[in-house]
Formats: sequence, structure tokens, C-alpha cells
Amino acid sequence: MATESNRPISAVICLALFAFSVPRASGDTYPRQPGVKAVHYSFRLTLSDTTDEIVGEATADIRFVQDGVSQFALDLASAANGKGMTVADVTSDGKAVPCAHTSDRLVITLDAPSKAGERRQFLIHYRGVPAGGLRIIKNKYGERCFFSENWPNRARQWLPMIDHPYDKATSEFIIVAPDHYRAIANGSLVEETDLGNGTRLTHWSESVPIASWLNAIGVAQFATRYFGDFKGTPLETWVYHQDRDLGISVFETPVRQAIEFYSERVAPFAYEKLANVEAAGIQGGTEHASEIFYGEDWLTTTRIRAGIAHEIAHQWFGNSVTEKDWDDVWLSEGFATYFTLMFIEHYDGRDAFVEGLKRSREAVFANEAKNSGVAVIHDNLSDMTQVLNRIVYEKGGWFLHMLRCQIGDDKFWAGIRDYYQRYHERNASTDDFRKVMEENSGAELSAFFHQWLNRPGSPVIEGTWTYDAAAKKIEIVLTQTQAGDPYRLPVEIGISADGNSAERFEKVDMTGKQQSFAISTDSAPADVTLDPRTTVLMKASFKKK
Repeated sequence: MATESNRPISAVICLALFAFSVPRASGDTYPRQPGVKAVHYSFRLTLSDTTDEIVGEATADIRFVQDGVSQFALDLASAANGKGMTVADVTSDGKAVPCAHTSDRLVITLDAPSKAGERRQFLIHYRGVPAGGLRIIKNKYGERCFFSENWPNRARQWLPMIDHPYDKATSEFIIVAPDHYRAIANGSLVEETDLGNGTRLTHWSESVPIASWLNAIGVAQFATRYFGDFKGTPLETWVYHQDRDLGISVFETPVRQAIEFYSERVAPFAYEKLANVEAAGIQGGTEHASEIFYGEDWLTTTRIRAGIAHEIAHQWFGNSVTEKDWDDVWLSEGFATYFTLMFIEHYDGRDAFVEGLKRSREAVFANEAKNSGVAVIHDNLSDMTQVLNRIVYEKGGWFLHMLRCQIGDDKFWAGIRDYYQRYHERNASTDDFRKVMEENSGAELSAFFHQWLNRPGSPVIEGTWTYDAAAKKIEIVLTQTQAGDPYRLPVEIGISADGNSAERFEKVDMTGKQQSFAISTDSAPADVTLDPRTTVLMKASFKKK
């Protein structure tokens, strides 16, 4: 595609503000466009060392799924206070198309109403200094670099697109930058060419549909290492040239372990490569499809191995299977949190897994104390600064653990694999997930899902036990002390003869605020424990009376 990066901004044909409204779904408040589906985006970007302004040429390939669509919109930040994007023109089939760019929306009016199934391509020339979304900064070594951070809805700060996870599309980036940089983006490398004028063109193409925020570029003075593949998927490390040795030591073993574990337990890896990238300006990790960014200061922390496992788990859940709606963001973060614990269980053993569950449980109660009234599933989310909290991560992960304990290992994994197969490269909701797990387990799970995902707070249990030698029974009293209605809790009781570890397990079903239970046993136990195998999310106090 030919570039027109020097096109004057004065050639603006976005002449008028057209009325534009779309219905809203019942979930988060982003305005959906039911008649429009993005198929593919192509972004050609020119980056410079002399200015923070980017020059962009974007092609949006749009399928109209309804008759009679006369307008549609792409999200794109408007220019204000010296930052934001200014649109020069929009064309389709070489003809100017009327448009209006205001309030961070680029509204495009069709020359004729759509026919269902029709596809049209729209070419947008624009430029500006990003106010967010693309960071143009110096890294920890003082070298200039460019790293995108589109989460959750900042792709619009520098890319014209439908900026919401419900609308997934394939994409490509063609990046022209000074030739002392290397550039990485999603998918496969198509071309890397020195243009002979001090710049280099790098072209990456993503053939799998992804949500808007998963599109990403990184441009820096990278050391790039290719360390083989896993079943045909290339494994790559991209770090600052000063950190070459650190990158090798940090990434190669856990990356290979993670892709092997998730591929074998869930499904084959979906994308063209798995690149792990050191990035400036971010904290923690960001799981862009096929290229994961890690904050430059995170590489030396003790948490990096678990972080790698978490971000790679997202390639299956969050990236390939994507939530339909921001209200259901736990389908991404809760899944990655629990799959990290299962990665630890697989490689480090049961004790390490249980310790992780206990730390996660402590985090749930600490955050519920700070954020009373917050459930795992959001309720018509409108403030995107509130999309994430530790309850989404930790309680979402704990929910999956309790589901696994409730229906059993075999049915849990069968359901997970079935869920992935049905919804990979697509979007899913919590109800979609529930129905799949019900089909695979044969259990009715509506009440179970609702009490753990839609209800704020978690159960608090106080309990005592005594042994009645005459009746040969252990007598147990359990009380739920949290506010509100009782939870339904299938609670396991561990009975120990020697006081060290439980030798016998009995399950009681607690449905009221206070209940008594009796368990027959021929001799006095050395100890009785509540939830000895760590299967229920609760704060518990349990002792001999």
C-alpha cells in the first residue's frame, strides 16, 4: 500500500457533524453497532526521533451485517491541548467519504445504505501526538522507545477502530521508523526492509481475530533471541540490548513450560509466535496476542515466573476466548489467575499450589474489606478506571477452584476444553461458560455461579467441635457470621487419629446461618479440621469446644 505520510492536514473533508446514535447492550455502557462488523485493520505508522507526532494511514475493512446502515463510527481521540489525532480525510474506492470527527468518535457516512453481507474498505489519513495508548518515552537506559498500552480502551488514542472487545478483527502493522530501532507487533513478520534513507520498514500481520486492546507495537533498540519453537510456534525474547543475558535467563524455561502445559491441558496455541518483550512505561505484564509486554523493572523480581505463566495463560483466555463485555472481565483475569496456580501445581507440587490459594484467599478478604459491595461480575460498568480490581483476579480464580472441587477434575477439564473449542477466536459471557460447564458436569450450576460471582462479599465461619464418647459421635456447630443471607457451602471435615494430617474426610452441606452436624466415629479423634484440603473460599475459625 502506498503511503501519503506528507499529506497536508489542510486537506480535511470531515465537513459536518452527523447525528449518530446506536443502541446499548445490557452490559457495560459502550455503544454497540449491531449492523457493523470490522473484518481487518491495516495500520501504517511513521515514527520519528525528532517529534512525538505520528503519521498514520489506516484501512478499516468493514462488513455490514444488516441492510440500511447509513453511518458507522470508529473510536479515535480528538485533538485537544496539543495532543490527540487530526483526520485529514477518509476515502473509499478512491472517493472522498463524508465524516465527522468529534468527541473521540470518527463518524463515517456511506454514499449509499448498506446491504447485509456487503464489505467496504475505508482509508483514513490522520496524524497527531498520542495523549495515551502509545507511549513515546525513554527506557531505563535513557534510550528513546515506543510502546503501546491499549488496555482497556486506549487503542482509540492512536488507532481508528472499534475499541471494545466485542468486535474482534485481524490486523497488520506497517511501521516506518529510524533504522537503529527494531519493531515488533502482533502475528508473523512479513517484511523488514531498510529504505536507504535512514529508516526501516517493518511489517507484521496477525491472521487471528483479536480484540482492539490486544493490538500492540514495541519499537526500541532490541536484542532479539529466537529459542526454537513449541510444536511449530516460534518462541522469541525481545529485550533491550543491554539486557540480553537477563532476558535469556528469565524467559526461556518458564515460557517453554507454560506453553507446553496450557497447550496440552486446553488446546494448541492459537497465534503465529510467542514473543516475550521488555517494555518501558508499564507495570507488571500485558498479554497482547502473540507478544507479551513485561515492565522493565519486573524482570528482576521474584514474581516474574508466576507473571510469565499468568500472561501466557491469557493467550487462551482473554485473547483467544474473549469476554463479550467488560462486566465479564473475570473470564480473562480470573482464568489467568487460577491457571497460574494450576501451572504451579503441575511444576512445583500440591503444597506450593495450596500456599498460592491461601495467599489469594487473604487478598480476597483484604480487598473485600476495602471495597464492600463489589462483586466479581460488574454491573453495567461505565467507568473504565474501575474495570480491574483484585476481586476480579483473586475471587474469580477462587471461583474456578471451587467449581473444580464441586464437579471433579475430569469434568472440570472436559468443560474447560469444550468451552475453549466453542468460543476460541470468538467472544463469550459468563452464562456461556456456565452452560458449557453444566453440560459437561451434568449439574445445575446457576445458584452456584450467582452466589460466588454476583454476590459481593464472602462467607465467614465460626465453628466448634466436641466428641461424645457415649454416642461415638463428633458433634460440630458451624455459624455463618457474615451479613446477609447464608451461603450454601459444601464443607469438608477432616478427622485425624494422630493429630498430624487428616485420615478421613466427610462432607457436610451448610445451608443455614447456624447448623449442627454429627459424624460417627468409633474412637475419639486427635483433631478435627475444617476444609482441610482448601476447597472453599471462606474466613474460618474452628476449634475444639
